[in-house]
Amino acid sequence: MTTQLSAGGVDVAVDQENGCRIGSLRVDGTELLRQGERYGAFPMVPFCGRTGGGRFRNGAVEHQLPLNAPPHAIHGYGREAAWKPVRHTGREAAFVYDLRDPWPYSGRVTQVVELTEDSLTLTMGVETYEDSFPAQAGWHPWFRRNLGGGDAELGFAPAWQEERGSDHLPTGRRIDPLPGPWDDCFGMPDGVDVTLTWPGQLELRVTSPAEWVVVYDEQPEAVCVEPQSGPPNGLNTLPRLVTPVDPLEITTVWSWRRL
Repeated sequence: MTTQLSAGGVDVAVDQENGCRIGSLRVDGTELLRQGERYGAFPMVPFCGRTGGGRFRNGAVEHQLPLNAPPHAIHGYGREAAWKPVRHTGREAAFVYDLRDPWPYSGRVTQVVELTEDSLTLTMGVETYEDSFPAQAGWHPWFRRNLGGGDAELGFAPAWQEERGSDHLPTGRRIDPLPGPWDDCFGMPDGVDVTLTWPGQLELRVTSPAEWVVVYDEQPEAVCVEPQSGPPNGLNTLPRLVTPVDPLEITTVWSWRRL
């Protein structure tokens, strides 16, 4: 079952049964997202990217998560769950997902999807009314590298790149951005701002007030631009505590123009 949104030649399908991912984003009939049950654009929650060894601490308590990308845990569990729709109009929809095993804390995640003729806004919140816990949230879109014309061109100006160790985790050292291809995290302290341009067809801009973005373009089929609330392994290196009075919220806007 999917939820459909439409606005001025743009159509979006949200697959709430399959991780509340954006299963389709079509502009004037052209699909922008890689298709398949693992692709589209899925929410990463309650953590983003890899968590080293699947372990993290909350105060004095250490937790072990399943290693769904050995030797690490990856991308959280929201992408594997069925979410519940709670609101739907022609251009906007909201969904909720209650955290559960294997995540060791209770809480609720909300995702709101809002469509206009030239933009898609995604907002995600993580809240708890019980124990506080560290968490992250973000999105992992798989944009098609080629829409039938030339390959997408990527434009962004990060302040730094997180050095990636042999274990694929950031070492904690910030370096000058290296040339791609990438499976890397970048810092953009003024907010994420990345442009994908399909020459002669479409320009799509990914923005977010968040300061972190992972770019993954090592596969020939797609380019991933992933705004997120913290870096990979951030449950350990940059924990952001969700408390009953301080939920976590993150927003991204994808805006486009025809060329």
